[in-house]
Amino acid sequence: MVAVDGPTGAGKSTLAARLADDLRTRSVATAVVPTDHFATWDDPVAWWPRLVEGVLNPLQNGVPGRYQRTEWPGGVPSPGSWITVEVPEVLIIEGVSSGRRSVHARLSCLVWVDFGDFATRLDRSVARDGAASRAELVRWQAFEAGWFAVDGTRARACVRVRS
Repeated sequence: MVAVDGPTGAGKSTLAARLADDLRTRSVATAVVPTDHFATWDDPVAWWPRLVEGVLNPLQNGVPGRYQRTEWPGGVPSPGSWITVEVPEVLIIEGVSSGRRSVHARLSCLVWVDFGDFATRLDRSVARDGAASRAELVRWQAFEAGWFAVDGTRARACVRVRS
């Protein structure tokens, strides 16, 4: 299991997709689970038990995982489609808090992705998510800065990438 973690707008999704593509071209069965499928503006990290119970524990026991994805119709989070995660050779968990301390013992590798300063990452995130999300993204970035400081995620990374 590989976690690709780092602040919003750093390039985690891009790196995780490239890693998954590279592994698949080598015939390595790979699954990617984005933390964006779980997190909401009001629940940036407390959703973790859903991932552990629905995906990590079943996969560890050799059976497919399953979770209900968060979708954003009209910009409002709501329960969406069910996603089945077949047992892969490599599982990539991608997104803010994916490399949290509580999962560290399960990880083969924690990749920390960083890019630019707060303002640059905010601009990238707004370009991705839309201008209406700016205020929420500012709040999110303030939250994640505190989260990473307390969790010590970057310091535990075995690989650090600047995108």
